[in-house]
Amino acid sequence: MSERLQPGDTAPAFTLSDADGNEVSLAGHAGRKVIVYFYPAALTPGCTKQACDFTDNLDVLAGAGYDVIGISPDKPEKLAKFREKESLKVTLLADPDKSVLTAYGAFGEKKLYGKVVTGVIRSTVVVDEQGRVEHAWYNVKATGHVAKLIRDLGV
Repeated sequence: MSERLQPGDTAPAFTLSDADGNEVSLAGHAGRKVIVYFYPAALTPGCTKQACDFTDNLDVLAGAGYDVIGISPDKPEKLAKFREKESLKVTLLADPDKSVLTAYGAFGEKKLYGKVVTGVIRSTVVVDEQGRVEHAWYNVKATGHVAKLIRDLGV
């Protein structure tokens, strides 16, 4: 079980491939706040709802100084299909070896339909301009999370 991040922690650095195979790193967003959200699988109902909610609110979040990055264990090719099918505008990154998911505490044991399984824990981490964790939410709901996030951030 990976450790969950706490406010004030240094956000683990990462460089992952996006849907087009380009490398994207957290360091590339230095000086901006970044909402990093972790989701189990592209092209599934809950993850689609969440990605569409982030896309629908991207202008509001960007206007408040936030970049949005979604990370899942999917391969870049699947992320490209997801982006095209749903007209997504958020940056989607592939973490097939789950190293970043694990570093952020977003991979481990969770309850699914009453059973304990190992998998992606739907989570959102807000990283400040200096690369420190400002907020970390774990086991978030796919539906309504973005609206709650916007309220919690005061955007």
